[in-house]
Amino acid sequence: MKKTLLISVFAVFCLTKFSFCKKENVENSSQSLAIDENKTLENNGYFDFLPKKSKNQIVKHDFYTLSYNEKYEQADWVAYVLKESYIKYNSFKRPFFTDDKMVSTHSADWKNYKNSGYDKGHLCPAGDMKFSKKAYYDTFLTSNVSPQKHNFNDGVWNRLEEKVRYWATKYEKVYVVSGGILNENLKTIGYEKVAVPNYFYKIIARGNSNDMKMIAFLIPHQESNQPLYKFVVSVDKIEELSKQDFFPKLNDILENKVEKSSDYKDWSFN
Repeated sequence: MKKTLLISVFAVFCLTKFSFCKKENVENSSQSLAIDENKTLENNGYFDFLPKKSKNQIVKHDFYTLSYNEKYEQADWVAYVLKESYIKYNSFKRPFFTDDKMVSTHSADWKNYKNSGYDKGHLCPAGDMKFSKKAYYDTFLTSNVSPQKHNFNDGVWNRLEEKVRYWATKYEKVYVVSGGILNENLKTIGYEKVAVPNYFYKIIARGNSNDMKMIAFLIPHQESNQPLYKFVVSVDKIEELSKQDFFPKLNDILENKVEKSSDYKDWSFN
């Protein structure tokens, strides 16, 4: 009897251990896939889409990369790959926002946003990262947010995020770069004076280094019911305003061609 009981307990232990390891391996496999892809991008295995490095700190998380601007207490830009296979609808519990330990100067404290009247607006949306709990939780680092009015964050900005997810499923993979236009004399919130951008941008690219299409959006930081195509501008326009150099690894001829375009139809119907 005692022997039978011991065998039963051992069997339950082994089954529980197997289930835990299986779950852990699935999570680690997803994470390793993203890390390997980032390494491939860095080594120019195919298309290195990251903006030109600046004097600000470049922080590479498993699923997105950012340039942290200490002066404005937020990212100049956040860049990531969004694949069709990443579009999932897992109902992970929403975590609290926390500071980014990888930012050497410390990212803004979430308390700056408290009672400010502004949302913590994601630059890399949590909705794009639901394929992995680790990926989802990483979007709640304060290095990945910027002060946004609620009717903007929950309105036109959210519509654009949903559109990007649609394009990821349509084209299998897109490259995304997003941020606020940071310049002098912006309104600030909190004790660390987190800047409130007057405009936000999002650049989406698809293809490869030999055949690339891009579309860029520059949206005033205010509520709007206008269709998204009304906010389409050239990448050159956003580079001029943001003082950034996007997609520097493209050959000059292709870069000049695609970054001048502001044709919504050319992006959507080809």
